[in-house]
Amino acid sequence: MTATPETSPFVVSFDWLKDRIGQPDLKLVDASWYLPAQNRNGEAEYRTARIPGAVYFDLDRIVDPNSSLPHTLPDAETFARAAGDLGLKETDTIVVYDGPGMFSAPRVWWMLRIFGAGNTYVLDGGFDAWRHQGLPVETGDPAPPAPATFNASVNPAAVSSFEHMRAIVSDATAQIADARGPGRFTGTEPEPREGMRSGHMPGALNVPFVNLLDGGKLKPLSELRQVLESSGLDLDKPVVTSCGSGVTAAVITLALQSIGHRDNTLYDGSWSEWGGRDDTPIATGEA
Repeated sequence: MTATPETSPFVVSFDWLKDRIGQPDLKLVDASWYLPAQNRNGEAEYRTARIPGAVYFDLDRIVDPNSSLPHTLPDAETFARAAGDLGLKETDTIVVYDGPGMFSAPRVWWMLRIFGAGNTYVLDGGFDAWRHQGLPVETGDPAPPAPATFNASVNPAAVSSFEHMRAIVSDATAQIADARGPGRFTGTEPEPREGMRSGHMPGALNVPFVNLLDGGKLKPLSELRQVLESSGLDLDKPVVTSCGSGVTAAVITLALQSIGHRDNTLYDGSWSEWGGRDDTPIATGEA
């Protein structure tokens, strides 16, 4: 792709993409999703304007239908059906983007890759900047995608379950990197989901995902490493990423993968599961 010694091998630039729009083996996915406080609607914005040919991946709908938690991973069959309905094949080169640049797109990048789409990348910079720079934009009602067959084969080793997290918190067998902001991590700010306890899992380290970004782009690799290490992470040891509902945790996962760290998983339930229960220990204050 467009990687240099200081850029992630999992991102592509505007220049790379604009020269390839329309190629048959390139698929574009708008993965824009927002918290209520952001006052934006990803699907509505997609239907108004998008990168030409993009399909919309709905993070609220492509989930485990039997889970009460937000954004829980579906099984392979459910994911394959949803991806195929979007016209995606696991052999495609897929570029995922969102509005601000590195918010929800890494979550869909992670999902596609763990279900077997190994040529999936994130657009560095996001659609807001793409449009601001006058690059190609498609407006009006999007054309329905031509259905395809997505052969999904999930990688369960990439996901941490609630039971796994209980063991980690109890035995400190891996480091926990929490992508939420400092206020939510320390418990000084309330959670956006009403009634949920504030704080963090005992032993967790705070790695706010925004610290890994610069203007909607992933920071250079040397800076990513510096941010991760300055948070207290030992990059020679296992890491589990977490956040509010498993979305921005994937930004840390992307950063770890980008610098060559492979012994990492994502806690899919994240704080929605841990903080939403009454039988889990929590800590407040600084790590």
